[in-house]
Amino acid sequence: MDAAGLTFPLLLALIAIALVFDFLNGMNDAANSIATIVSTRVLRPQYAVAWAAFFNFIAFLFFGLHVAETVGRGIIDADVVNEHVIFGALAGAIVWQVVTQRLGIPSSSSHALIGGLVGAGIARAGFDAVVWMGVIKTMAAIVLSPTVGMLLALLLMLLVSWMFIRFTPHGVDHLFRQMQFISASLYALGHGGNDAQKTMGIIAVLLYSQGLLGKQFHVPFGVVIACQIAMAAGTLAGGWRIVHTVGSRITRLTPMQGVCAETAGSLTLFAATWLGIPVSTTHTITGSIIGVGAAKKVSAVRWAVAREIVIAWILTIPAAGLLAAFFFWLSGVFP
Repeated sequence: MDAAGLTFPLLLALIAIALVFDFLNGMNDAANSIATIVSTRVLRPQYAVAWAAFFNFIAFLFFGLHVAETVGRGIIDADVVNEHVIFGALAGAIVWQVVTQRLGIPSSSSHALIGGLVGAGIARAGFDAVVWMGVIKTMAAIVLSPTVGMLLALLLMLLVSWMFIRFTPHGVDHLFRQMQFISASLYALGHGGNDAQKTMGIIAVLLYSQGLLGKQFHVPFGVVIACQIAMAAGTLAGGWRIVHTVGSRITRLTPMQGVCAETAGSLTLFAATWLGIPVSTTHTITGSIIGVGAAKKVSAVRWAVAREIVIAWILTIPAAGLLAAFFFWLSGVFP
């Protein structure tokens, strides 16, 4: 069976690679969903991971598919996409993701994928392949998502501290331990809503390029379910070294700080998903954690660790792009 020149087994293999990326994305970003609830000792890691995986999976029930459409046709021109571009983009993103995970660096899976798409697209058709508006929107989110998360978390911390000033420390701690179940759930929902859609966009544009979606680009429901399952499975697999980096090396968190960080991160992710902007959950929760740490005192934030993470952010798109261009070339050498 052929799909516009691409054999059916090869098509399935590329879809499988995309789902592997989604799995690794969930594994890598499990830390983002559960770092605060684990570091505050509200939930043990294994229970927190299962909790986050459930809300990752059901996220498709609450959000549209705007992010999937942005990734599918708003980063590079859908007409230049072929199997070599998809393979290059996914391979570049996966390699970069595995390297940073082994090093315990919470780099952005989202931006690795964007960088991979851009690198493979340019390798095939030059700079005309790039949809600059979508890339600029995504690049702006590199700065805006952690900044918005940080400012919201800072404001929430100040507001909550003022509201509960007459409560005993024990009472505040008990209340926010309960509330953190809600805030962690919302953050996991936002993570599943934004991140799983990126792989949906990749698979959908692959099917579109092979003429399997007709003349109108859309995301089939089966693709939606497959990506949500892969994301949830990856979250179940966890990513404990990165949990340690995000949850404790940046700043020590109390349950009240955890709730403020997760709530700020959730609001940022919800807004970005509804606007169709593929943001980084890593950026968002890191900015939020920095915000709650800075609300206590600036010295409470371990800025050296935050600096390492920022460097990884800056490197991710060009590094993944170069790797994707290499794998695009390699796939042409060995067709």
